Amino acid sequence: MADATRPLPKLDELDTRPFWEATRDGKLTYQRCDDCGTVVWHPRRHCTGCTGGNLSWHTASGAGTIYTFSVVRQSYHPFFRTLVPYAVAWVDLDEGPRLLTNVVGVKDPTSDLACGQRVTLEWEEHDELKIPLFRPADG
Repeated sequence: MADATRPLPKLDELDTRPFWEATRDGKLTYQRCDDCGTVVWHPRRHCTGCTGGNLSWHTASGAGTIYTFSVVRQSYHPFFRTLVPYAVAWVDLDEGPRLLTNVVGVKDPTSDLACGQRVTLEWEEHDELKIPLFRPADG
C-alpha cells in the first residue's frame, strides 16, 4: 500500500494562484489594500475593509506568534492519521495576517506549545508548491 499523501490546494484558482506560485520560491505572501491599508488574508480580489480591488502583494518575514491552537488526537484522513497528535494553530504573522497552519517540530503538542509562543516559518516541499508550516522559534 502506498504512503498516504497530504491533500494539496488547487493551483488553478484565480484568487489563490499567486500565493501558491510564490511558495515555490519560498515566499510567504499576503495582500494589502493600496486604498485603505487593510491587510487581507486569505487571498482574494477585493479588500475586506473598503471592498476596493486595488490590492498589492507583500512578502512576510515568516516570524509570528501562536494566537490559539488545538491538538488533534484522532484523524480519519490517511495522511493526518499518521501524525496524531498534531497541532493546528492560528498564527499571527508579524506583518498582520492571521493564518491557519500546523505547528511542527514539537515532541508533545499538548505540553510544548502555548498561546503567545513565538514561531518561525518552515516549508514542506511538494512538486508544484510548498506548504507553509511553523515551528517554535526557540527550537
